[in-house]
This record gives sequence, C-alpha cells and structure tokens, in this order.
Amino acid sequence: MTATAPLRIEHGETLSWIVLDRPTAANAFNGALLEAFSDALARLETEGAPVVGVRGEGKGFSAGADLSEYNADATPVDDVARLRRNLDRWLAMWRHPKPVILAIHGFCMGISAQMPCFADMVIVTQDARIGEPGIPLGGGYVAPAWAHHVGARRAKELAFLPGNWVDGETAVEWGWANAAVPANALVACVEALAGRMAMIPPSVLAIKKHSINRAMEAQGFLSAVNAISESDAILHLEPAVLAMRQRIADEGLMDVVKSYRGESSTQIFNRFKKD
Repeated sequence: MTATAPLRIEHGETLSWIVLDRPTAANAFNGALLEAFSDALARLETEGAPVVGVRGEGKGFSAGADLSEYNADATPVDDVARLRRNLDRWLAMWRHPKPVILAIHGFCMGISAQMPCFADMVIVTQDARIGEPGIPLGGGYVAPAWAHHVGARRAKELAFLPGNWVDGETAVEWGWANAAVPANALVACVEALAGRMAMIPPSVLAIKKHSINRAMEAQGFLSAVNAISESDAILHLEPAVLAMRQRIADEGLMDVVKSYRGESSTQIFNRFKKD
C-alpha cells in the first residue's frame, strides 16, 4: 500500500499552494512532512506560479512538532543538528526567490508558530489560535524568532506562560501577521494578494524581497535565530524537562497537556481590565 503524501501542491496562474495534508494528525510536522515541505519549496523555485502560498488542510494550520517521533536518546550534538535542519527548512522560505505567503487558520502552535516568522507575508483568520507548545518541553526556540517582529516584551509574554497563545487579531496588533480575515475569506484574500504581486516581473520581486531581507539581517534577525538550536538542545537535557518527559510517559500526553491549560496572557489582561 502506498503511503499517503503528507502534503500536496496546487498550481494556479499567479499562486502555487503548498497544502499541509495530515489533517488526522493535526498537520503535525513529522519527518516525512518536513522533508516533503523542503522538497516542495525547492521545486517551486523553478516551477509553478510567481508566488508561493502555504496553508493547512482540515481544522487548523498545524499543531507543531509531532512528538511521537521525538528521540529521547539523541545526543546533544544530534539534537542540535536536528533543530538546525528544521530551522534551515524555514530559512528556505526566507531565501526563496519568490514571495511566500502563509495562510493560517484554526490552530498554529509550537514550531508551526515559529515558521511564519520566515515568510514574507502572513494572513490569519480572526479566530486563529497561535502560540507556544502546550507543555514546557524545551525553550528558547520559538519565541526568539518572534522577537524581531513583535519586540522583546511581547516575545517574553508569549514564552513565559505555558501554552500561551494569541488570536488572529492580536497577532496583527502585535505585528506578527499582516491581516486577520474571516475564515471563509482566507484563501481568497491570499490569492488576491498574489494576483496583484504577479503583476510585477519575477526578477523585480526577487530583488525587492532580497533587499528588504538584507535590511532585517542588518538589524540582527539571522544572528538571533542562528543561536536558538543550541538553546533548545540544552533545555532538552535540563532535569526538569527530563522529569516532564517521564511524567508524560507515566500519565499520557493529553492528561499532562490538560494540567497546564489555563488563561492566555491576553485573557488575563482582559479579565483585570474588566475588574
């Protein structure tokens, strides 16, 4: 039996979609999906439409990393290498010759909330839920990529509460996303943007993208994210994190996640504003 492909590519006249297609696994990034995503980006450098879009199939964009594939026995060097490979997959969007637009609906958690920091534009649904992993199993990997877009205090606000998240409209207010639209308008909005972008010759678009990226790089964006693999790998060996993994083994992942559920920072602020 042939395994189901973890993503598909849909070509249009002005936009080629990469569609994450593991809806029964909440589009969690396992090894197969990560490899397929990298392969799709590489293909679309020379194939397809002048703009690339990325969206998720099913109820949400992605739940983040597929924890069922986590190798608890990996050495620190192997862990750093794995994290760097995954970061390089997102950097391929940054370096891609075409504009890359992410369309985010439903949930976008963990490493999938890191991924959009490397895209050119991010359009979200108003009710999207974007944020940190539900339990503290690492750290210093997702939020540092946010800091350049939203500022240090917002990045810390995101990172310091377990499972913290923001909705689509808050993500726009913070500067992480470009616009928040109703769910039924998300795809059409991105395709309309691509249609306008495609009026500019591809070579000109490529240079426009490169010049703006160079400005961000001069401000230290790449220097900041290049250090995050080591930070996360170190925390994977922290005794408190190892104890958390043992707790997951003993109690089950979902029960541990439930024990950490609570108000987001935005909900706490809004509660006290009402008081």
